[in-house]
Amino acid sequence: MILTTTPFRVTLGGGGTDLPSYYREHGGFIFAMGIDKHMYIMINPPTIDRKIRLHYTNAETTDHVSQVRHELAREALRLHGIEDKMEISSVADLPAGTGLGSSSCYLVGLLNAFHHYRRDYVSLDKLAEEACYIELEVLGKPIGKQDQYMAAFGGLTVLEIGKEGAVDVRSLELGSSSIAALIANTHIYYTGVQRNALWVLAEQNQALESRERMERARVADSLHQIKELGRRILKAVENEDFDAWGRLLDEHWRNKKRLSSKITFDKVDRLYERVKAEYSVLGGKVIGAGGGGFLMLYCPVQHKRLETFMQAHGMPRLHYNIEREGSRVLANSNNGEAANCHPQVTFGLQTRPRLAASF
Repeated sequence: MILTTTPFRVTLGGGGTDLPSYYREHGGFIFAMGIDKHMYIMINPPTIDRKIRLHYTNAETTDHVSQVRHELAREALRLHGIEDKMEISSVADLPAGTGLGSSSCYLVGLLNAFHHYRRDYVSLDKLAEEACYIELEVLGKPIGKQDQYMAAFGGLTVLEIGKEGAVDVRSLELGSSSIAALIANTHIYYTGVQRNALWVLAEQNQALESRERMERARVADSLHQIKELGRRILKAVENEDFDAWGRLLDEHWRNKKRLSSKITFDKVDRLYERVKAEYSVLGGKVIGAGGGGFLMLYCPVQHKRLETFMQAHGMPRLHYNIEREGSRVLANSNNGEAANCHPQVTFGLQTRPRLAASF
């Protein structure tokens, strides 16, 4: 039995510029943080039969990988040459469809478990790129690269994405008192609305790939501004000017709403304007692609008043901390022989010194 834990992420700046339809022309930039809410994946090969069993919101039992309906699990199994004889279970601290990268957390955690099952070492870069390959290339999802990399690396992390898709990763180190101040002022509230990020991102992606010049230019211009704001947000946090981060968050939200009509909804818009006017909130945004999930608000004072107000409107506060590590193994009792696996893809990546936790 192998158990992995993988952190969810919150994007602080640059969201949307990690889409291939954008970075292939302009390069991308992401500043994000892993939080101490996790996806847990357990794998355990059966001792008697050769079935594949999956336990998630549904349950599956199949004879062969080709029959698996869960597309992320199916393609991860295929990539690692596992055709049968595997049980996979998942559980998470937070619900899916809430803008925190749960799908990529599932996939990265599962790939990490398979690498340990096969008894090989893997860099965090390669772990992230395997997940990107499955989601973007094999399954053709209209998503970007930040979720996979943040799941693999965690922490306060900056991603510079080149036009060819290569990702340069660096960590931002802040002192414990500075992190405490950042987190205390950066509130996260659950809207109670779950949505499919693909539904939101597809409109943005289609606009960037559209032959309609004005539509493509409109979305690209918004993303240019979001990327520049992301760099300014990073600078503000590096300088520990957290109030400046809050004001930039408001500017970011106004630009983000220009990307798609599906990013926000009336209830959030009305609450947002009210908390800015009455509760000292400097800025905020819906986390992730938009359309629901979690609302982030920067509030340097009146924390309890704001929390009570949001609770009264059906939005409880999520208390969190920064998770400094990415995907790692919590338990490994894989004492028998590893499966006779035949991986289908080899990635020609230069490894970095940081490795996924190994047994």
